[in-house]
Formats: sequence, C-alpha cells, structure tokens
Amino acid sequence: MPKMKTHRGAAKRFKKTKTGKIKRFRAFHSHILGKKSQKRKRRLRSATLVSKSDAKKIKKMLPYK
Repeated sequence: MPKMKTHRGAAKRFKKTKTGKIKRFRAFHSHILGKKSQKRKRRLRSATLVSKSDAKKIKKMLPYK
C-alpha cells in the first residue's frame, strides 16, 4: 500500500499537542481590527483546541504528525 499524503493546507493550520489533541488558531485577527475591542483582540491571539467531531477529520488529513 502506498504512503498516505499529508494535506498541506491542514498541515499549515493545525498542530498536534503532546497528548494528541489538535490545536488551532482563531479567525478574525488579520484585518479590520480598529472596531474590535482590546479584550476581543487579546482573546483572538490565543490558540484553542479543535472540537472532537472535527478532530477526527483533521487527524485523517495529518497521518504523520
């Protein structure tokens, strides 16, 4: 059986934690930041975990990570 290919778009967006969970960064923090509050922008800087239902799909896209 041939090797599976890593989905390159997913590889750039997601990282695996040591426990095997999938980490992602938040959207809406690239432009039009003037109308957003400091609290909101600070929260958007931090990473978060992907939901369990989405994590299954992402793990298939990242077979070697």
